[in-house]
Amino acid sequence: MKKDFIYKLCCPFDKQELDLQIFTEDLNDEVREGILICNHCKRYFPIIHGIPIMSPDEYRETDLELPVMKRWANELGSNKVKNFRVLEK
Repeated sequence: MKKDFIYKLCCPFDKQELDLQIFTEDLNDEVREGILICNHCKRYFPIIHGIPIMSPDEYRETDLELPVMKRWANELGSNKVKNFRVLEK
């Protein structure tokens, strides 16, 4: 995902702006892994292999996202995730 693509995205639930946290980039400065976070509803949307996953909650599977979120635990710092939301400590 190109970094400036963030300006074309919004939260699919409440149409608010999303914050981008980048975990890995490729040689062309494109985001390979990261997370998009809506500061209004606190939902997160992972970016995996350069693709933002922005499915509705009812189509998301915690079991599939849990390994990725565990791998990103250090980058998220003290924030925890539950029910597809980022919970701040």
